[in-house]
Amino acid sequence: MTDAQSAPAGQPAGYDEWLDAIDAGEGFYLESPAGVGSLPPRRVCPETGSTDLTCEPLPETGTIDTYSVVHVATPGFDDDAPYVSAIASFGPVRITGVVRGVDPDAVGDTTDLIGAEVRVTVETRATTDDRLVVLRPTDSNNDG
Repeated sequence: MTDAQSAPAGQPAGYDEWLDAIDAGEGFYLESPAGVGSLPPRRVCPETGSTDLTCEPLPETGTIDTYSVVHVATPGFDDDAPYVSAIASFGPVRITGVVRGVDPDAVGDTTDLIGAEVRVTVETRATTDDRLVVLRPTDSNNDG
């Protein structure tokens, strides 16, 4: 586990440390004793109020639950447009990210991303060069 994953009890890793862990291939989520998963930064379980959160390994793959193709972007994403924003389930947590590795203009016409298997990575925005969460379809989506 990384230093981010071994944060002292009651002091879970912040968002930047979570991105670092994802980038290192050591993604994690926080779990309460009741089994409720959440993402950092979090000091209290949003459902149970427990402060006894543990770091658990993030599943390697998730599936897209919903998505939207963005053609008119906010200023922070001007040079990235068009792009696909999606929410994917990774075990007990849902992660929002930009989908890369697909043609945004084909999504909805010839490609439906609902149920697509994805991996979470950290990449940069074309507009600002800031880090962002990226969901990349796995090779299994190209089978068949």
